[in-house]
Amino acid sequence: MNNSQNKNLLTEGSIWKKLMGFAFPLFLGNLFQQLYNTADSLIVGNFLGSDALAAVSSSGSLTFLLVGFFQGLAMGAGVIIARYFGARQKKELHRAIHTTVAFGILCGILLTAGGVVLAPKILILMKTPADILPKSTLYFQVYAMGSLGLVLYNNFVGIMQAVGDSRHPLYYLIFSSLLNVALDMVFVGGFGMGVEGAALATIISQFMSAFLCLYRLMKKSPEEYTVSLRDVRLDSYMLKQIVSNGLPAGIQNSVIAIANVVVQSNINSFGKLAVAGCGAYSKVEGFGFLPITCFSMGLTTFISQNLGAKKYDRAKKGARIGILCSISMAEIVGIIVYFASPVFIAAFNNDPKVIAFGVKEAHIITLFYFLLAFSHCIAGSYAWSGKSYGAHVCYVGLLVRDPCDLYNHRCEAASGDPDCILGLSTDLVIKLHSVFDFLSEIRLDPWILRKKETDRGGKY
Repeated sequence: MNNSQNKNLLTEGSIWKKLMGFAFPLFLGNLFQQLYNTADSLIVGNFLGSDALAAVSSSGSLTFLLVGFFQGLAMGAGVIIARYFGARQKKELHRAIHTTVAFGILCGILLTAGGVVLAPKILILMKTPADILPKSTLYFQVYAMGSLGLVLYNNFVGIMQAVGDSRHPLYYLIFSSLLNVALDMVFVGGFGMGVEGAALATIISQFMSAFLCLYRLMKKSPEEYTVSLRDVRLDSYMLKQIVSNGLPAGIQNSVIAIANVVVQSNINSFGKLAVAGCGAYSKVEGFGFLPITCFSMGLTTFISQNLGAKKYDRAKKGARIGILCSISMAEIVGIIVYFASPVFIAAFNNDPKVIAFGVKEAHIITLFYFLLAFSHCIAGSYAWSGKSYGAHVCYVGLLVRDPCDLYNHRCEAASGDPDCILGLSTDLVIKLHSVFDFLSEIRLDPWILRKKETDRGGKY
């Protein structure tokens, strides 16, 4: 095994150093990914005003609804690839990688068609204000046309991260993020193209990042996980494994996305200023989630590789370290966002009403980031170890959050003061997440014991 492959293996060396060394590039990558996602809102909000910002923001939850399920399924590919890589099973690794690429192409085509056709109907059902509906529809339909690039990029990154390479996705993401900002300035600021210009800049950047990842996998990667276009096909056995491992995450993402669509529908009913303010906060919130996502992603690869190598104690110790780091960093960021939210929201739009809506939401949510970090890390640990307990938490959250939000909407209409009820409902949901996640966490040891017994029996 060469030095490059040794560096990518997370089954040897200091757990702390390996996790941090893998997670830090992920953190930087997520940072630029968030800048990537935020650029449209920043430039649109400052160049085109609150109406255009509201139009872009109103389609955010819809975007996640259409993309989230397929991304969840793609996570199953990472599970399989990381296990085969950790177990040094080269032939199976090759089949899994090429099935992942083929599956990504299929999902991208389906997502493009679904997004273009369904966007207008769904935005109407979401009670998108009539004065921003045409712009919202236009933005999302143009954005949906780049779905193939988005799905393939995420699949390629998933492959690279599954084999322990978190550096090169970071380089490509930095490039595409800067390209997106530059194109936003040209299309929106220079050519005056409006919201469609922002969406076009995004999809061009997505395809560029996908191309760079593919080039790396085809020309610059070790032979063990090199991608050959001639071998790209759906292998039924590998596809079954990918779907069976990724379906819980896909369902989880869909449930969360549906819940977000319901929440967004309630926000939409308060008018375009509420849409703009809450949309601005959602972009700020994305930065707050960076520690959560980077350690969750780091844990997925770490646990999968070590389970593939049958190093069960090492997998468990890594999970504990990653969860502790994620919780600590998430809460520090949450406190910062709580106090600095007026400044952050104002960066998107300086309308006092827009800022007031965004700050109100920030003050309710940010102090609970640490519980969200715990939830994501536990769910990620189970998903990548072949268990789906974490997904059940989302079902419970959905059952509670949506009625609470609907009740809150009615109360605000009657009294004009939603703070107490919204805060109560949010707190209740998060506490339910925490309780159920804890119950899932304490079941990890028995599962590992069962896994050991299976391995002694000669089965994988």
